[in-house]
Amino acid sequence: MLKGPPIRINNSLINQLPKAIVFVNERFEVVHASDEWLTDFKLESPDVFGTSILELFTRTGRDWENALRDCLSGASDETTVHLNLDTTSNDTWFEWTCVPWNDEQGHIIGLIIETEDITQRKLDEAQNKRLRSLLKATCEIGKIGCWEYCFKEDKLTWCEMTRKIHEVSDDFVPTLDNAVQFYKDGHSRNTMAMVLHEATQKGKHWSERLQIISAKGNEIWVQTAGMPIFKDEKLVGFTGTFQNINDQVQSETKTKENELLLRTLVDYLPLNVYIKDTESRKILVNKAECAYLGVDNPEEILGKSDFELYDHDIAQISRNEDLRVMETLKPILSKETTNRKKNGKSTTFLTSKIPLLDNCGKAKGLVGISMDITQIKQKEEELHDLVNVASLQNKKLINFAHIVSHNLRSHSANFAMLLDFLVHEKEESEKANIHSMLTNASDNLMETLENLNEVVAINTNVNLDKKSISLRNKIDTVRHTLSAYLAENSGTLLNEVCDTIKIQVIPAYIDSILMNFITNSVRFKDPKRNPIITMTATGENGYTVLSITDNGLGIDLKKYGDKLFGMYKTFHDHCDARGIGLYIAKNQIEAMNGKVTVESKVGIGSTFKIYFDEKNQ
Repeated sequence: MLKGPPIRINNSLINQLPKAIVFVNERFEVVHASDEWLTDFKLESPDVFGTSILELFTRTGRDWENALRDCLSGASDETTVHLNLDTTSNDTWFEWTCVPWNDEQGHIIGLIIETEDITQRKLDEAQNKRLRSLLKATCEIGKIGCWEYCFKEDKLTWCEMTRKIHEVSDDFVPTLDNAVQFYKDGHSRNTMAMVLHEATQKGKHWSERLQIISAKGNEIWVQTAGMPIFKDEKLVGFTGTFQNINDQVQSETKTKENELLLRTLVDYLPLNVYIKDTESRKILVNKAECAYLGVDNPEEILGKSDFELYDHDIAQISRNEDLRVMETLKPILSKETTNRKKNGKSTTFLTSKIPLLDNCGKAKGLVGISMDITQIKQKEEELHDLVNVASLQNKKLINFAHIVSHNLRSHSANFAMLLDFLVHEKEESEKANIHSMLTNASDNLMETLENLNEVVAINTNVNLDKKSISLRNKIDTVRHTLSAYLAENSGTLLNEVCDTIKIQVIPAYIDSILMNFITNSVRFKDPKRNPIITMTATGENGYTVLSITDNGLGIDLKKYGDKLFGMYKTFHDHCDARGIGLYIAKNQIEAMNGKVTVESKVGIGSTFKIYFDEKNQ
């Protein structure tokens, strides 16, 4: 610090001073200055000496000038002033220390002023102030306090926030023992005692989440952390932090409870629930999804894509759906899909896929929900089949009722008319003729009843066993049976069916079917040519198709197509007269899960195609 005894001035000595010092007279004019002082303020010596220091520094303000005058008047022995000199680049702070400059008689003849650049000190002070303010705000917001314990003094010091967390009074004096007693009896207190012991014995740091009972009796979760303090390799104390995390723990507990509730709900839903990432890898699955994929531990599935779980074609369809959902952000809802696992088992699902969005609104994956509807689909198909069967049976019932009503009425009317003729006829020869007609009528009635009985048998014998037979051999057998009938009508049957073709049929039905179609072709032959019937067989969409082609009269399908296989015939022309035989054959074919179609041109002939189901062969 400067002193102000009377001195003799040595300009050379002053110039070489290692500090920035200036001498001013009573008018504040610069008399002497060290080179260091001139350099600090970027001043040139010829322009400085004799100039008032008040003129050199015009921005210093009245306070600085008054301080210099007080010192000059002897009001103070030493004066220190901090000045902020604005420059073009930044603020520069100087500490000005001045003392009176005395002559040899002790009279004040001026001032000796020492200046020091304290800009960095000011910056450090400002930075420390900001850090202290930030630390205080952090402690307040984060509810973080600090503490320190000194072994030598056996003194525990708590900061204001630590005292606030413990909810103690202002006059409370913490000690290491009563601090430990704040921890909740049991796990928390035992853990704290143990970490203090290990820190004392082994110099270990600690950070524990524990509970305390505050001075007001409140249970509070805290995060306590500490570390030993060593001096010359000797343990001298502890220091650490103390944070109130009660709100955080309660929030985490509530979150875990909600997560557990949600997980329980998801796990026990009767639905397959999963979450996929952007690469379609499963990152969450519920128990139903695990059960479907045949695993006990979700870890066996997590991280795997559909390509690792399903056949490639099924996986590719699923991947395409995933990409569409994540790119368009539009969900797929209740879409019927089929999954086929690598073991070949297929399952039908009602699937929904919903995009999972991040905070920026972009897809980070998707949530999938699938309901197994395989059994429902099977029931639907069974119900559909039952409806079809019921509809078919209802139609057959109507047809059957019609023919019973129509044909039996015709026979009864015929009997009534013949009996009336017999009653009123006088001549014996005519009566004999009427008897003969009654006999024929009786035979026709018996034939009709037998046909009706056969129709009933077809519709009631639904569980007859099918057998595999050679189609070519069966045709040959029926041709042999009908050989006399074919010869009588000059008919020819060409069997062009391959020897290797076998069909699964009810043996009694196939005989009846072939006879009905062959006799139908002969009966309705063209009178201008002998009947020729050609039989061929091919495979088509799961059926063995037997084609029966003749060169007969043909059928006007536009006029009679819807009546060709019906029972309700009047038999008044050659098309309707094909009658019940084709109806019986059609019913027998349908009873074996087959079907029959016809192609025909009047005057050229007809082709009947019988489709035998191959799926059960």
